[in-house]
This record gives sequence, structure tokens and C-alpha cells, in this order.
Amino acid sequence: MESYGGRRGQAERDAITVEIGYALFSAAFAAAVLFGAVAGPAFVFDVSHGTRGTLVGVGATVAVVLFFARVVSVLVRFRQGSQPSQPGRTNPDS
Repeated sequence: MESYGGRRGQAERDAITVEIGYALFSAAFAAAVLFGAVAGPAFVFDVSHGTRGTLVGVGATVAVVLFFARVVSVLVRFRQGSQPSQPGRTNPDS
């Protein structure tokens, strides 16, 4: 993403598309795991209707917050260019 203001090349557009897909997929996976961890016990164990509703509500809220936080963090990190300079190699200071 070195051409600010100019037209992006095909490689840059492809990299952006892949990064957006990765951000959405990893965020959805993390949110689903977190929702299952918070709301899962409500369905496994015999709990009251109010407790079940509370756990599902809290699980859904936390999952949505995690989803958006993950998407934003992945895309911001991509925009800052924290990728290795050579494909397949790590940064020397990592």
C-alpha cells in the first residue's frame, strides 16, 4: 500500500481482499468460540430460564464486541504494514 492517492495495482487489491477475508473469518471464529464458552453452560446444565437468557445475552454482546475489535485490529495492523519485507521470512528483530 505504497501508492497513496494513486491507483492501486492488482497485487495490492488482492492483498487487501485477502486481509479483509482473514479479518472477517478469524473474527467470526473467535466470536463463536467466545459465545460458546459464555452461553454454552446455559444449554448444557439445567439452569433457570432467566439465567439462560442472561448468559445468552452476555455471550452475544461480548461476541459482537470481540468480532468488531478483531476486525479493526487486523485491518489497522495491515494498514500499518507490519508484514515482513520478504515473503516467507521474519523480521530480524522479531
